[in-house]
Amino acid sequence: MVMEGTHKLMIILALSSSFTLFITIVALISCICCMKRGSSKDESSWDTEASFEVEEMEMKGELIRFEGGEDLTCFDILDAPGEVIGKSSYGTLYRANLVTSDSVVVLRFLRPACTIGKVQDVMHVVQLIGSIRHPNLVPLCGFYVGPRGEKLLVHPFYRRGNLAQFIRDGNGESQRWSVVYRISVGIARGLHHLHTGLQKPVIHGNLKSRNILLGRNQQPYVSDFGLHLLLNPPATQEMVEDAAVEGYKPAEIVGTNGISVETDIFNFGVILFELLTGKEPMNKEKADPDQDFHSNAILDRRISDFYHPDSPVDEEQVLKLSQLAMVCCSPSPSLRPSIKHICKKLQEIGSYGPRSR
Repeated sequence: MVMEGTHKLMIILALSSSFTLFITIVALISCICCMKRGSSKDESSWDTEASFEVEEMEMKGELIRFEGGEDLTCFDILDAPGEVIGKSSYGTLYRANLVTSDSVVVLRFLRPACTIGKVQDVMHVVQLIGSIRHPNLVPLCGFYVGPRGEKLLVHPFYRRGNLAQFIRDGNGESQRWSVVYRISVGIARGLHHLHTGLQKPVIHGNLKSRNILLGRNQQPYVSDFGLHLLLNPPATQEMVEDAAVEGYKPAEIVGTNGISVETDIFNFGVILFELLTGKEPMNKEKADPDQDFHSNAILDRRISDFYHPDSPVDEEQVLKLSQLAMVCCSPSPSLRPSIKHICKKLQEIGSYGPRSR
């Protein structure tokens, strides 16, 4: 992801409406708030016209707060200096500094033309995603919808970047067996909660190494789950096509109708191959059909590549994890294991090794 210069997020939001009108409205709100803070209770009388204008502006923009975002305000979000850290066909990702709380968050701007139109559908999805909490899932702390359909999702910022960067930065840390295993288990646990821990399964829809963020000690956090539920069919189709180019496309995906828990399992298998091989997934449409890229890449790695004095490993563990990755990537969805079975297998793999013998 290419870092661009510092931007005011309100400049981006203004792309969907008149810049001049947006600035005027924000300035008017700020002015009124300053007047309100500067007056005492005895001096807080408003004329009828001014009160009506404030009500109208508040109705046009709404901020929904969830656990961890209780102190967020519209002014914090819209005035936050931010820098672009990622772009997609349906939105832009920012690293933003909240001035009032002196904290850093990630703001995901969704383009109005790419999202579903019905307000009740949007709010239903947002309430669902905002209620999900798990140690291996990135929480939604806030959601802002603007007067022109602008939508901003507020998430915590993870300074250690994403898994794709970590695997390919070449520092050797990603080759330690203990790290490979810990990340694999963490992703599986997060996916297990999405698939089985709620009233209905929540399909991630775009699981890939770029959407796995890392915390301390390489603790993985799955991000972007359920985001496709906020996108309209054309934008979802673009998301699927982008993932296919990156090497994440099960054979059964046709249009937007193929997204399922089984496609999440396939993508999880691809991520396991990335961890085992240290290589990017391959676009199957460009790959040699007579070669099994993932299997050959694993054969290219030596067991000693995963060894570290603080991270002992034997051949059985690597073999078992590679076999699990292969079955997850089965061309037939019915042959892929459930996430519950995957978690059980990972636990068994952890029981192998020099220390357990």
